[in-house]
Amino acid sequence: MKNKCNMVVILGPTASGKTRLAVRLAKDQGGEIISADSRQVYRGMDLGTGKDILDYTLEGVAIPFHLVDIVEPMEEFHLFAYQRLFNGCFKDITARGALPVLVGGSGMYLEAVIRSYDLREVPENKELRRELDNLDMGALAGRLQAVQPELHNKTDLLDRERLVRAIEIAEGTMVKRVQPGEGMPDDNLLAFGPYPPISEPGPPGPPASGLWPLVVGVHWERAILRQRITDRLHARLQSGMVEEVAALHQRGVSWERLYHFGLEYRYISLYLQDRMGFDDMAKTLNTRIHQFAKRQDTWFRRMERLGVVVHWIPGDDYDALRSLVENRLTG
Repeated sequence: MKNKCNMVVILGPTASGKTRLAVRLAKDQGGEIISADSRQVYRGMDLGTGKDILDYTLEGVAIPFHLVDIVEPMEEFHLFAYQRLFNGCFKDITARGALPVLVGGSGMYLEAVIRSYDLREVPENKELRRELDNLDMGALAGRLQAVQPELHNKTDLLDRERLVRAIEIAEGTMVKRVQPGEGMPDDNLLAFGPYPPISEPGPPGPPASGLWPLVVGVHWERAILRQRITDRLHARLQSGMVEEVAALHQRGVSWERLYHFGLEYRYISLYLQDRMGFDDMAKTLNTRIHQFAKRQDTWFRRMERLGVVVHWIPGDDYDALRSLVENRLTG
């Protein structure tokens, strides 16, 4: 007999329709949604992140959702904070007898949960900082990339303080297993992430973590997904995505910060600064989103190679999802 799951994970690339599947499942199974999206945590970043709050109401029923709209875009948010908040959500939802449904496309956030990363706070290392004071920006960047060859946050390479802190985090991070629901210390948390841990944790799931996740992946044929991405981008541009980015800047979010958020916020901010024409912006953005979706898929396949079992379903096949889940809920 298979072990019963105590959480369902629905992952997939951008524009794959995973949120709607998750909401339908949560409605049918008495579940609640936990977002695993690194940008949907920010208030006011709606169209550009695909937040689609209206999707959380189905047939007049409002499905509870968590880790959406929790920080201001001027604030830093990071993998440590996400994992701490996820643990609290998981503990609270399961204590009420509901089924947690984790949904998103941010690979590192998903993996930190599924593979039970223990991301520990890294305090300031004065000795290391004295050593780094003697290095120029090029040497500092080389040192960071030596331990983080797949660097996610390239903007750290442009600011000395961020670069020093990134090295401090990268060289000081340790990984082990944690229990879902455990809190994380509030002090000295990583402020410039996300960064992958240096060492890999063990295989996913119990007994160490207490999680029995059923991981379901949403797969579309590439040509269909490409069309879905393009159609969604055009719809969002027509719905006011440019105005959303302009409003964020008017609220005090700097152009540098918007550039840091990438994709929609990066290229629309360049357009708003007259550094790109509208057509060039839209075309470039469309290309970059397609490339991003491909990188997401690569990350998910990497997770499989590391031992995460992903049950792939075709497109919007809700019946396949429901069958998988009901089989695992009954053990």
